[in-house]
Amino acid sequence: MKGRVHSFETFGTVDGPGIRFVVFMQGCPLRCVYCHNRDTWDVCGGTEYASDEIIDKMKKYINYIRFSNGGITITGGEPTLQAEFVSEVFKKCKEIGVHTAIDTSGFADIEKVSELLEYTNLVLLDVKHAVEEKHKKITGVGIDKIRRFALHLSEKGIPIWIRYVLVPGYTDDEEDLRQAAEFLSELKTVEKVEVLPYHSMGEYKWKKLGEKYQLEGVESPTTEQVKKAKEILESKVVYMNSTK
Repeated sequence: MKGRVHSFETFGTVDGPGIRFVVFMQGCPLRCVYCHNRDTWDVCGGTEYASDEIIDKMKKYINYIRFSNGGITITGGEPTLQAEFVSEVFKKCKEIGVHTAIDTSGFADIEKVSELLEYTNLVLLDVKHAVEEKHKKITGVGIDKIRRFALHLSEKGIPIWIRYVLVPGYTDDEEDLRQAAEFLSELKTVEKVEVLPYHSMGEYKWKKLGEKYQLEGVESPTTEQVKKAKEILESKVVYMNSTK
């Protein structure tokens, strides 16, 4: 079996605990207006790799990974689009004692990712918005499937790190943040909530593809805005094991 990979990052430090070997998969069903990996959308792009090739690449850094209690994180694009392949990679990671994480929007059919989740230690869940119509406007898809996925993770006891991109004028309304907090309160396995300030560093990729970047001119949120959003999102979270 082979999977389509966009790129790799060998010493990731923000996509899970410790030093991570990060694999960016090709293909995504969402069309986020602020996407900084626009070149990962095409399911036919990227380069094909066998699972053993991924493992061999990761093993070059295994000493750093183990020393830091790190692991492998598979992101994208959307890794659940290639769930069977990612599952095969994670199964081999488990055989050599490597911690596994996926970074996902959660827009996935549970029955198609059930095996993958059996080999997943951590899910970095990218919560785009809590309001259906605004979620559709930002991503092109509804939120129901994502809610079901998140609740399934909670029921399965899989640790979750919430990621919320704060985009002024799009995802920063206080009432919308409170609705997101209400949803997060339903999840029993949240270990961390991260508010990521919007940035336009991926704008050049849109232009390179000959497409208009819809958020041109939107400024990054201030430190105070990020802090306030985090306070609201965390207000009703009961952290797994009572840790943040």
